[in-house]
This record gives sequence, C-alpha cells and structure tokens, in this order.
Amino acid sequence: MTRLPAAYRRLQAAAIVDNVGDGAAAAAVPLLAVALTRDPRLVGLVSAATTVPWVLLSLPAGALVDRHDRAALMWRAQAAQAVAAGLLAVAVALGAASIPLLAVAAFVLGAGEVVFGNAALAILPGLVPAADLHRANGRQFAATTTARTFAGPPVGSLLFAVAAALPFGLDALSFAGSAALLAGLPRGAPAAPGAPLGRAVVEGLRWLGRHPLLRTLAALLAVNLFCFQLANVTLVLLATRELHLGARAFGLLPAASAVGGVAGGLAGHRVAARLGTLPTVLVALAGPIPAYLAAGAVLHPYAIMVLLLIISFFASMWSVATVSLRQTVVPAGLLGRVNAVYRMLSLGLAPLGALAGGFVAHDLGVRAAYPIAGMVRGGALLIALPVLLRVRRRARSTGRAGRRRADPSGP
Repeated sequence: MTRLPAAYRRLQAAAIVDNVGDGAAAAAVPLLAVALTRDPRLVGLVSAATTVPWVLLSLPAGALVDRHDRAALMWRAQAAQAVAAGLLAVAVALGAASIPLLAVAAFVLGAGEVVFGNAALAILPGLVPAADLHRANGRQFAATTTARTFAGPPVGSLLFAVAAALPFGLDALSFAGSAALLAGLPRGAPAAPGAPLGRAVVEGLRWLGRHPLLRTLAALLAVNLFCFQLANVTLVLLATRELHLGARAFGLLPAASAVGGVAGGLAGHRVAARLGTLPTVLVALAGPIPAYLAAGAVLHPYAIMVLLLIISFFASMWSVATVSLRQTVVPAGLLGRVNAVYRMLSLGLAPLGALAGGFVAHDLGVRAAYPIAGMVRGGALLIALPVLLRVRRRARSTGRAGRRRADPSGP
C-alpha cells in the first residue's frame, strides 16, 4: 500500500488541529446555552444558527471554490473563524454572553465552515491519486472524527468547568494553527476561472439536477441530517436532566460517538471495496435506525454511549462512500459548485431539525426526539429504496454490456 502524498498529510494535520478546537467548542456551546436559558427552544435556535449558513451561502461559496485558489480560500476562512472565536471567548470572559450573541457567533463560524468545507472536499482529488480516494477519505474522516468528537469534547467540558471562556479560546487557537498549516499547501489554478457568478451557480444546479443518483443521495442526506439535529439538539438536556450527568461527564457522550465515527471511517473504504458503493450506502442508511428507536427508552448513560457509537459508525461509513462517489463522478471544474449544491440541499433541513427538536423536547419530553428521528429515517429509506435499486441494476447492466463489448467471446 503506497504512502499518501505530503500535501494530503498537511491537509489532514490542519483538519485535526481545527477539529480539536471545534470539538471543544461543540461541547461548550450547548453547556453555555443551558447556563443562559432553560428553554429548549432557545437551545435549538443556537444549534440551528450553525447550519443556516449552509442554506444561505453554500451556492455562492461553491462558485468561489471553483473560481479561486482552493488552498488560499481554506486558510483565509480559518483565519476569519479564529477572529470570531476569539471575540466570543472575550465576551464570555467578560460576562457579556447571551443567547442572541451565541447565535450570531454560531452563524459567523458556520459561514466560515461553508467556505472551508466546500474547498476541502474539492481540493482532495488534486492531492491524491484517484485509486486512493476511498482510503484518503476514510483516513480523513477517522482523523477528524477523533479530533472533533473524541479529543475535543472532553477537553471542552473540562475547560468549561474551569472557566466558560476557555474552550472558545482553544477554538480560536486551533483555527489559527489550521490556517498556518493550510497556508503551506501547494497553490493551484482555479478550476473554472472567470465564469460569471450567476452562470457558475446555475451550471452546478443543472449538473446535479440531471444526475439521479446524486440527487437522491442529497435528498436522503437532508432527511438524515434533519433527524440527527432533531435528536441530538436535546442531547445536553437528556444528559443533564434525565441522566444527571455533570459538565465533565457530558463530554464522554460525544467521545463515544467518536469511537464509532473513527471505526466507520476506517472500515468504510474496506466495506465499499468489498460490497461496492451503493450496497455500502444502503447498509449505512439502514444500520442506525434501530439505535435511534432504542435511544428513547434506555435509562443508563453507558447504553446511550453505545447507541451513539452505532449511529456515528454508520454516519462515517455513509460519508466515505458518498464523498468518494462525488469526487469520482463530478468533473473537476464543477466539483466545488456541485458539492455546494449537494450540501445546501442536504443541510437545508438541518436548521429545521434543530428547531423541531427543541419543540419536541418542550412538548413531548427530551426522550421523544430519538425514536421520532428513527421513524422518519426509516420512512425516507423505504421511499428512496426503489430509486437506489434501479440505479444499481442499471449500473450492473451497463457494466456487463461493457465487458461483452470489450470481450465479444465472453458470456
């Protein structure tokens, strides 16, 4: 097995540094929100503010990714996020934090993530050989999951218990460190230079609209992320109110998710190599549904940790398979825009899921969100299954026809 290139390893190192800080902040933000308000609807509002930028800014950001040097966009976005996280840390330290301020900060940081995330997906095929894409994506997801949900949250919870501003200061430092690493990536020519912004956006929309498989996967991801937000936005309330966990122990729940995410990232490319992309996608879609359904009934923190591990395992497997698929089938000059459209569509329901989770917890209790999310995911899979199976049959038929043309003497 060949070693992945040095530029990829630099990208991976930057992602690890960035995600340690992000994981610390991800644990601290809900803890700070709960300290500022006991209304689950306001807690959901803060979570929704993080994903709203993907709806509002994803299309123009995708066009920018194709029109400009992707490495430069990435480090500049991280530098801007470092400033925003630093200002939030100062506000918390001065006792000036509020729910509106927290929501605004979450929106600004999310806007930076739109640019960074689109550019990171688009730049990867230029850093590694096509044959190594599944392996590179698997390692990338494993590394970032370890940093964001295994290392970061326990650190964030511990720092928050010492002083509420500390995890946000760590996030600012991690953004700055990531920006420094990304500034050393090799510069590349824009994939689609000079195209007018409006026309560039329309080209990305049309390409995805004409691809039935990616269009269906984007719709499924939208439902999945709606369900994830619906369930997990109230995880902090479930942990603190129902399971009676403190700030330090709360960080162990996302750490359990990290174990599953790392395992799914490392196993994803092997499963895809053995089963194929579409069967891997189907396994990843069906696998977490029982865990969602069971999470509403368990009474012990360890049981919740196991279920979160299962959910994250299949989520990482899904990501490895679908991201590699997009990087393979989408033309390089359209990759930024198609990724942007895909992620805008898929994340479009996430803010609604966060808001819905807050209302479900308020009206039905904090345990109701997980089983509701499981039922919605199951229904979406049943609706999409005929399309996925039809695409798979067509692909297999095309493959057999191609082999017959290549070898007329074959069966």
